[in-house]
Amino acid sequence: MLGTQIKMVGLATLLAVGLTQTADAHGPTRKKVIETITINAPPDKVWAVMGNFQDMSWLPGVKSTTGTGGNSIDPKNDDNEVAKRTITLDNGGTVSEGLYKYDATAHSYSYRIDKVDVKVLPVNDYSSTITVDSTDGGKTSTVEWRGAFYRGYMNNDPPPELTDEASMAAVRNLYKAGLGNLKKKAEAQG
Repeated sequence: MLGTQIKMVGLATLLAVGLTQTADAHGPTRKKVIETITINAPPDKVWAVMGNFQDMSWLPGVKSTTGTGGNSIDPKNDDNEVAKRTITLDNGGTVSEGLYKYDATAHSYSYRIDKVDVKVLPVNDYSSTITVDSTDGGKTSTVEWRGAFYRGYMNNDPPPELTDEASMAAVRNLYKAGLGNLKKKAEAQG
């Protein structure tokens, strides 16, 4: 009887250790970052600065943006993408993106990163939406930039620069810098 109990405890311990290792071995989970800013300018003025998918000049660190398709999407296409852009950064890095939702009336667009080196932005399977909403009777705007993505290293045991925390910090810093510069540009056009 005691031998059976010892075997059962041993089996339960092995099972618990195996389940713990299996849970840790599942890989990364999708992360989300949302940043907002209030801008002392009406939504139409803010949208005029950032609403063109082909123009990322409001984002710090961007040297140039080239692309095709303007602000067009194709609802008949499975991924809805028609418009593409490549952002070249001051440091020479590039980010290739595709637009999959665009609504000028609602002051909103959504896009995906098609290709990026994780040294430029430590993410995988990244999608994002940026929206301008009216506040204070249309005198001011609230801009929300939200993204969802996986970390830069898709396997277990990522290096420090490609962890969940590193990817979230990189996206958060990008959004904060972009929104801060957008605020400056939109308010200067007042």
